[in-house]
This record gives sequence, C-alpha cells and structure tokens, in this order.
Amino acid sequence: MERGEAERTWDEIRTAFRGEIGEASYRSWIGVLTLDAIERDTVHLAAPNRFICERVSGRFGPRLQELWQARAADVRSIGFVVKSSTDAKPSAPIAVTPAKPGASGESAPLTSPRLSLSADDSEGATHTPTTFTLDERYHFDSFVVGQSNELANAAARRVAETETPAAAFNPLFLYGGVGLGKTHLMHAIAWEAQERHPGRRVLYLSAEKFMHRFVSALRYKDTFAFKNEFRSVDLLLVDDFQFIAGKTSTQEEFFHTFNALIDGNRQIVISADRSPNDLEGVEERIKSRLNWGLVTDIGPTDYELRLGILQSKRDVAVRENTGLSIDPKVLEFIAHRVSANVRVLEGALNRLVAHATLVGRPVTLEMAHESLGDLVRVYDRRLTIDEIQRKVAEHYNIRLSDMLSPRRARNIARPRQIAMFLCKELTDKSLPEIGRKFGGRDHTTIMHGVKRIAQLSDEDASLREDVAVLRRSLD
Repeated sequence: MERGEAERTWDEIRTAFRGEIGEASYRSWIGVLTLDAIERDTVHLAAPNRFICERVSGRFGPRLQELWQARAADVRSIGFVVKSSTDAKPSAPIAVTPAKPGASGESAPLTSPRLSLSADDSEGATHTPTTFTLDERYHFDSFVVGQSNELANAAARRVAETETPAAAFNPLFLYGGVGLGKTHLMHAIAWEAQERHPGRRVLYLSAEKFMHRFVSALRYKDTFAFKNEFRSVDLLLVDDFQFIAGKTSTQEEFFHTFNALIDGNRQIVISADRSPNDLEGVEERIKSRLNWGLVTDIGPTDYELRLGILQSKRDVAVRENTGLSIDPKVLEFIAHRVSANVRVLEGALNRLVAHATLVGRPVTLEMAHESLGDLVRVYDRRLTIDEIQRKVAEHYNIRLSDMLSPRRARNIARPRQIAMFLCKELTDKSLPEIGRKFGGRDHTTIMHGVKRIAQLSDEDASLREDVAVLRRSLD
C-alpha cells in the first residue's frame, strides 16, 4: 500500500471510530495516534506515550485491525509504537493479536505503570498495589459546566494542566453533596494530567482505600513500601475524604503523607461531602492544612444545568442506540420534575432509553409520564410560602417573625419584599393569599413589593444576585 493511500484510509478509519466511541474517547485515544509506517502487510501506528500505546492496543486494537482489513485486504496486522515528537527512535512495537471471527474486539484494558489506582487488598495478599483503569466516561469534555460547579471545574482543569508538579493552590479541596460531580472531576484530573504529562506519577484512590492499604501495610509489616509509594507521587487524589473521620492512626499517616508531598511541591486533590471545617472526627491540624489551598464547593444543580446534563447524555444514548428518538420536551420535563442529584437524573433518562429500546418505541412525553411516575412523585413537592419566608429570613439573618411584623426598617422591609416577590414567582398562590401569610397585609401591598423588587433587580446587581441565589436554593 502506498503512503498516500494509507493516509486516506487512516483518515476514513478515524472518522468511523469517532462515530463509534464518541468525541471524548476519540480525542483521548484515537485522535492522538499517527500513521507511522507501512511495512509489508503490517500498519504501524504511533502513540505519544506508552500508557496510550498499551491502552489503545488492548482496548481498540482488534477493532482497528477489522477496519483496516475491511478497506485494505493486504493489511494483516496492526502494530503500535511509542514515538513522541522529541523521540529520535521509536520504542519496540506492540503487536495486536488478530481477532477471532465473531469476537467483540474488547479485551481487558491495560494500565500505565505511571497511573496507580488503588483496588481493595485481597485476603492474604502482600502489599503490592493492584491497579485498575479510570472510568472512561469521566473526562473534562463530558463534564457539563453550570454556575454551581464553574469554579470547581476551572480549578480542576488548572491542576491537571499545570506543567510544574503543583498548582498555585495546593491542596485543592472539592466538596458537595452526593451525585454532584466530585468523582467525575477527580477522574478527569487524573486522565488529563496523565495525558498531558506522561512522566508524572498519578495516584487516585478513596479515603477508605487509603485506610485499607495502611492497615494492610501494618499487618504485613510493610509500612516502608507504603510510605514510599504514597510519598513519591507527583499528584495524589483522595476521594470521599469524610470516611477517614474517627480513624486516628490513618489520620496520623495521612498527616505525614500530606506534609511530605506539600514540602516536595507535589499536588494534592481531595474531595468530600462537606467543607474541611465541617468534617467531624477529623483532627484540627488536618483541617487546618486542608484549608491551606483552594476550597471550593459544588452546589446543587439548577434547571439549566440539569437540562444541559440531560442533553449531553441524550447525545450519547442516541449515538449508541441506532434509531433511538427522544423528544426534547422529555428532557425539559425531567429537568423540571427531578431536582435531585445527577445520578438520579441520569437514572431517569436511562430508564426511558431502556424502555424505548426494549419495546421499540420513541421516547415521548407520554412515555416519560408513564415510566417515571414513581420518581416524579418523590420530587413533585409544592413550594410553600412558609419555606420561602424561612429561607429569606436565614439568608438575611433576620427573625422569621420580622416577615409578619409591621416594622418598616430597611433591613427588614427589603427582605420582606424579596420574599413577597419570590412567593409570587415560585408559587401559584394569589396576591390575597400571600398577603394573609405576611401578617394580613392587603393584596395591593404585596403587588407593590413585587413590582419594587422587579424594578430594583434591573438596577441593583447585588440585589439581583441575592434573588438569584435564593431562587436556586429554593429550586
């Protein structure tokens, strides 16, 4: 095969692969490959580092071979070599074993010796770490950004992209409720850091796994290897840090590991379900160190973010299921009616996709009402005036009784008018009903308060932001 013909064939194959595995996976694995050489009946593809070389060979090699053979019958095998832009000489090639007829092309994925990801220690095992791959779904490209997670996403990207071992802020501490994207960002950091800087040693694990590894090291009298492993990494990511609470010995070891990495200008990223100061059962000296760098929360999703997440998941589902049709109104319905965490949101869409593919029907609004009835009922609660009054009073640090009082001081009257405005916007109550809940006020007073806040929102950016924050907290 001539070089020009091979280049054209390679372009066709990459286009086909992009459609099969999606944009994020394509950019991570196939998009970075180049056509290196054609030698008799073997095509050699070059990868920028050994991690990608082994990963593509194990996971996608058989499928690449099928696509080449479908377009060029004289191609019998595919070889992979590591060849960065600065290499004078490529490494020894990795060959792909020809796929057997009928094989799926999937094989056990390989992991990089530079990317250590802890698994559970099995009974009787030595302290040699076991590795497994990161979740391929969790890249920055697949993370939908909204106002509630914008800072966390930007900070995570900065950590992953920084060429020096540590970013300007160290450690990075991400916290938020269940299913809001903390683990997604942790995996994305690990992926990006490894792909951008193949020489960096990245270690990702949960706090619980850290504890198990430490206990195992004590049991098998191998603490030296444990310390050496954890204190020699360039980037340490510890997920679900709240599980370390109350574990005195584990906290002691983490404390010394933390200090060793920070002193060595190595990056640490930690996630938890609450801020460092709210972690009960964690030593004060550790809390203090967790506050050294950047602490940022991932807040609850608002409607726009939920809709964006659903649209992203819809695109993946349609790509993976030929002929699948999803009415856009279905996504709007789910985003409005299911306001829980992202996992529940995705679960709702997955349920509809499964229903549609099994019975051969398009996903319509009628199907959504039928299939998600139980889920919608759980989250289909009516916002009350009392809840709005209580939330506004907490926000402005005033007594709830002030909402009902005749006091006209500005620090009382303005929050009261904001509460009136939100009651009109977020409930289906009439003006007289709202007035009765505000100390028996006349409906004209409520109308005046609503109009006043609407007017001030156009003029006062600070007040507009307050209203937006309160609206999100009540969503």
